[in-house]
Amino acid sequence: RFHFQQEAAMNFINSVMRSQDKAIVVSFDTSAELVADMTNDTNELEHAVRDLRPGGGTALYDAVYFACKEKLMRDQPLYKFRRAMVILSDGEDNESRYSREQALEMAQRADTVIYTISTNITHIETEGDKIMRYFAEQTGGVAFFPFQAKDLNQSFENIANELRHQYNLFYRPEPLVTDGKFRDVTIKVKGRKDLVVRARKGYYARRASV
Repeated sequence: RFHFQQEAAMNFINSVMRSQDKAIVVSFDTSAELVADMTNDTNELEHAVRDLRPGGGTALYDAVYFACKEKLMRDQPLYKFRRAMVILSDGEDNESRYSREQALEMAQRADTVIYTISTNITHIETEGDKIMRYFAEQTGGVAFFPFQAKDLNQSFENIANELRHQYNLFYRPEPLVTDGKFRDVTIKVKGRKDLVVRARKGYYARRASV
């Protein structure tokens, strides 16, 4: 099944990446490791995915924290590019130094939407599944639970479709308070109570420069 997951991930990279897009590949077992740095070279990304091997531990939170803080927040200006993360895991973290809340905070500070694909095939919801759903819901993404290998490609296709069909909304809060604190946000469609907007639950305000 791991080989099938690799093939599905490589197909996703080749189908969704455009020339102006960039991506990284981060693996995690007992620790998080950058196996492909920020690049638009799909061959390099595909090679990195192909070289991945299953490990014993799961440092999921560390991987999310590292990818957001060290790469997604640093390599590109926040206001210019959309950021998305795809996590393929059982969600059962047992090795991280950072907590779930710290990982989520870093993703929110990096303006990153998280899509998760569970590798749990037991048909029984686990704590890991709840964690995968939590990351997705808090950042405006979607959690997928493909119980069969053949459903995995469909999950990646759904994510690719999501990335191609999104709206960017901008607003300026009044008064503008630059205290660095978290702001809850609720978005509704005016006059359409039957529609539900899926978006991140909030954002961190910029902190004023001293």
